[in-house]
Amino acid sequence: MAVIPMQKAVFADPLGMQKQNYTPALISLAVVYFMMGLITCLNDTLVPFFKNGFNLTYAQSSWVQVYFFLTYGVMSVPAGIIVERIGYKNGMVMGFSVAAFGALLFFPASMLHQYILFLAALFIIAIGIVLLQVAANPYVTILGPARTASSRLTLVQGVGSMGTTAAPLLGAYLILSHLKESHASSAAVGYPYLGIACVLILIALIVYRMKLPQIKADVGSIEILADETVKSIFSFRNLNFGIGAIFVYVGAEVSIGTFLTNYIADTLKIEIHQANSFVAFYWGGMLVGRLLGSVLLQSAKPPVVLKFCAALSVLLIAISINTSGYIAVWSMIAVGLCNAIMFATIFSLSVNGLGKFTTRASGFLSTAIVGGAGISYLTGVIKDNSTWYFAFIIPALCYLYILFYGINGYKSKLSLVS
Repeated sequence: MAVIPMQKAVFADPLGMQKQNYTPALISLAVVYFMMGLITCLNDTLVPFFKNGFNLTYAQSSWVQVYFFLTYGVMSVPAGIIVERIGYKNGMVMGFSVAAFGALLFFPASMLHQYILFLAALFIIAIGIVLLQVAANPYVTILGPARTASSRLTLVQGVGSMGTTAAPLLGAYLILSHLKESHASSAAVGYPYLGIACVLILIALIVYRMKLPQIKADVGSIEILADETVKSIFSFRNLNFGIGAIFVYVGAEVSIGTFLTNYIADTLKIEIHQANSFVAFYWGGMLVGRLLGSVLLQSAKPPVVLKFCAALSVLLIAISINTSGYIAVWSMIAVGLCNAIMFATIFSLSVNGLGKFTTRASGFLSTAIVGGAGISYLTGVIKDNSTWYFAFIIPALCYLYILFYGINGYKSKLSLVS
């Protein structure tokens, strides 16, 4: 699951920071990340459920991801403006409330058994998720000493990965186990999302009542450019290629996650709900990878780690589509382990040396998350007209571009990384 990078933030009342215990707030934010991960990756369960229930093609079923990730392209910048105006705490409350409203809409959509209503509900849920990410990330960085900010962010992202790992298991038990009934009714998704809505409303109320610090953007701490003559944000080669790298990375990650259930079911000749349980290992690999990556990146150069993970991803996909049985399945699942460090590494390399342009660059990079919509749809179209072999060549090509970025694309005359 891609996480929108945070802008730098400071306490409105720095002295007050020393007087408060923010452990309860961090625990609450961990719950926030868990729910964001859970909701985002439940989409992987909805794709095969709707495909069967509404007799959809692979391309049509991928509209679940298209509508969800299209929101990042539409809402990333407006969400930043909204949060800037109403504050980070209110932004989180608003994000939970909007997501809860979208989840509530699943119930009437399930009663009417209309695919378009589910897509509309997903779009609203995604708006809430974008608001949550834009609002919550700065809190993570300031709830404690500055020297441990990265550690805290890694921790809560790890909790988010727990949510992405739990989603396929819950989806298989609560939703896909009722797949045979989906032609007549969508009730199997209506009730679970009604429960999710109730949980989101409860969390929104808890956050609203919590005493959280007032923070503001840290404009004064942005580093000076190496070359002050630079006038345009697009003068940075590493950013230009980095926007493309974020686009294809999210697209590859989402494409594999979206169709992995059907791919495993076809490969192993098993039921859909059994295949969906395997997807937990794909997202669980990102949890393990983030823990390993946080240690590895302390000593290894980020471009080197990125090159290795991208090359290994291409190799694993090649092995998967050229073999069969459990070798094919576990090779594709193992790509999740490689994904773990990619988003954060690409982002850091993309903004390296940008100085005063860093905040604007973050907006462009966040918008590029829309790749989760375009690439997954393209993969579905190819599967409809060909085989899994040719469909998964698309994410393989995406990882080849990331390999290029790790070798050469990240380099810039203004970059501080060699």
